Amino acid sequence: MTRIELPKHLFKRNEAHVLSHGDFKISTFRYSSGIEALRVTSKRTEIIVLPFKGQQIWRASFDGVDVTMKSMFEEPVDTDVYLETYGAFFIHCGMTAMGAPSPEDTHPLHGELPNAPFQEAYVQLSEDRLVIGGTYQHRVAFTHHYLARSEITLDPSEAAVEVSLDVENRRKTPMDLMYLGHANFRPVAGGELVYSAPYTPQAVRVRTSVPSHIKVPDGYMSFIEKLEAEPSGHHRMDPDLPFDPEVVFSIDMKADAEGWAHALQRHADGSADFISYDAQTCPLAGRWICWMDDQQGLGIAFPTTSGVEGYLAEKAKGRVVELPGHSNWRASMRMGRLDALDTQKMADSIDRIAGRR
Repeated sequence: MTRIELPKHLFKRNEAHVLSHGDFKISTFRYSSGIEALRVTSKRTEIIVLPFKGQQIWRASFDGVDVTMKSMFEEPVDTDVYLETYGAFFIHCGMTAMGAPSPEDTHPLHGELPNAPFQEAYVQLSEDRLVIGGTYQHRVAFTHHYLARSEITLDPSEAAVEVSLDVENRRKTPMDLMYLGHANFRPVAGGELVYSAPYTPQAVRVRTSVPSHIKVPDGYMSFIEKLEAEPSGHHRMDPDLPFDPEVVFSIDMKADAEGWAHALQRHADGSADFISYDAQTCPLAGRWICWMDDQQGLGIAFPTTSGVEGYLAEKAKGRVVELPGHSNWRASMRMGRLDALDTQKMADSIDRIAGRR
């Protein structure tokens, strides 16, 4: 495998082709905000990665379809404030805390990782794969010291990407760890959600609390009460439903024989957007739906270690991972698009896993 380091001086204002490898083409550029970006294209996939800004996948297209959420941000902003540069297809969230902080919490919304300044970025090439990766070392004296390694893997024959995050606790004392893989698809009117969980209020729990940064319109809470009693009321994507500003779920997913959970948004033509992930390290799934004039997003199933009520609430529920000293933790997931045939195969498999067949 060949590894190519990506120094920051390689990224100029004008986009420039830097590498071809089989079906892959790679170019570099900078947004007007100064944020470095890496465009990777193959026959079936095109992604834009922000290699030094959280290793975010800013945009993603599969088989010519842009699946990224609709956002008010046309390009990333040079800030580390989560909601002031929001609109990426995929964002790592965590690690020392995650979720919406309560008034008693001291962490930022979704932790330090979403816009973390990665110190290293690289591309790895093999005969049939391309990997975009980077490392971020987080150090706070007397408190935390970890190394996070993000990798995005592409196969030229697939309309999908694999994403992984490996975290090494570099202290001898245990580290509290929280993680969420924030994959933001665009909701499609008439789309149907299919996922490997029982469709019951016990397994699919809508969030009834409202974070302080959210203002809700009239009728919102009555909709939440209906979903609390019957969660299947959100399975069909309908822009007339009050997904404004957002509806959030915590879901107990079931896994297949390999330990992976699966979910998809099936379109009217039979194709689908999908996400699959290793449920052994991320035992819960989050779901986020937003349908507004300037912002439309669907988190079909976020792989996560906990709920999103902030560090203190999740710690009290026993849902914060304790990572021993000098040990590693890893999250793995895969996301993209499926044609109608593969969609039906995955939907059938999901129903079997969930016990609906």
